[in-house]
Amino acid sequence: MVIPPATELKIKMKKRQPSRRGFLRSGSALIALPMLESFGHRRFASAAAVVAPPKRMVFLGMGFGVTADRWYPDVTTTGTEYELPKILKPLQKHKSDITIIQNLMHQYSADGHSGSTFWLTGANRYAIPGQSFHNTVSVDQVAAEVLGEQTRFTSIQLAARGAGEDGHGPGNSLAWNRSGKPVSGLETPVAAFHRLFSGDNTPLAVQQVRLQKQRSILDTVVSDAKSAGRMLSKSDNEKLGEYLESVREIEVRLSKEEKWLGVEKKKPTSKIREPEESLEGVEEIRMMYDLMVAAMQVDATRVFSYRMPVNSMIESLGATMSAHSMSHYSEGERRNVSQSRDTAHAKLLAEFIDKLKASKEPDGSTLFDQCAITMGTNLSSVHTLKNCPTLIAGGGAGFKQGRHIVMDDPKTPLCNLWLSTLRGVGVASDTFGDSTGVIKELFADG
Repeated sequence: MVIPPATELKIKMKKRQPSRRGFLRSGSALIALPMLESFGHRRFASAAAVVAPPKRMVFLGMGFGVTADRWYPDVTTTGTEYELPKILKPLQKHKSDITIIQNLMHQYSADGHSGSTFWLTGANRYAIPGQSFHNTVSVDQVAAEVLGEQTRFTSIQLAARGAGEDGHGPGNSLAWNRSGKPVSGLETPVAAFHRLFSGDNTPLAVQQVRLQKQRSILDTVVSDAKSAGRMLSKSDNEKLGEYLESVREIEVRLSKEEKWLGVEKKKPTSKIREPEESLEGVEEIRMMYDLMVAAMQVDATRVFSYRMPVNSMIESLGATMSAHSMSHYSEGERRNVSQSRDTAHAKLLAEFIDKLKASKEPDGSTLFDQCAITMGTNLSSVHTLKNCPTLIAGGGAGFKQGRHIVMDDPKTPLCNLWLSTLRGVGVASDTFGDSTGVIKELFADG
């Protein structure tokens, strides 16, 4: 059994070895070029030092659970010889590249309507006495601090309009920052397209002045806050500290924006055009997947999260009920809708995997080979908060795929998976949330 070392993923250049960024730099300006094969292999006369393609992470949150008695494989059949349930059959051709894990949960889960709020954090919402809500940083944001250093966007959060009614719970996306505050998401494919690929026609000098004004405002805010802090109580100072942490995050974002001023956004290599405003449900999800593939192709970011729609999805499949009503299925139409939702997700994920496998990296591998994908939710069905539906795919984390794993302990922390994924992609982490260690089965040969 070999567990990847917890080494931080950083690109370290050798002396006299030109970097892609250095090649593109001319004075204070940068000119965008496509990802060239020469930079993937870094061929030189004396030696051929191969630089591996970057690792990428994708988190797909489903909201209102699954059809629990139909979604999970038979618990008595584990390993590679298990059979995919009927409603997941669209994934059959990728069976050797996916793994389903059972018996993962968050011990602090207490909200049967929050399928996403604590999914990537594992936090206890009642951890602070006297407060009814508390959250901590999400795993995608921990990864983004390392994987996002070299990209224009540290991470990209995709969401859906009205997702708060889709069993996701509080939050604007799946992501939460270091202060446990929600990170805003792009709620439509149109918004995501323009964020990732549309240029800013504002003159560079004007953009620079705009950033400087924003910096000046932040400086004033920080100065005033520090002055006020001397007169505040201990609890108020703690709140002020959280506020200043948010301000520091804005400062980091502004610094990154400044770094990329004048750098033209790269156009996707795939044939993707500006989406229609009317996209909803299944077609909306399909387009969001296409945008993620396109963003990976130009290395716009390496960390994605998607808080997927439920109400609009089942409506696009012909349902006439709400997602909440569907989640309380027993038999009849509610169950039919729930199962059709699960099968549609499987089909869309299979298409996503197809496109990732079809997109080549400079070293001959595929985007899928370098990607760690997790699809799941904090709810299994109705308001049940145990055995969180969990499907992982891709080679990015170095997991041995193609298996059905049932953890011995039915209360195995879901954060063990997050810790395993972080370490697998090379992000140094001793713990995450309430983790008790990595999931050794993911790295085992058997």
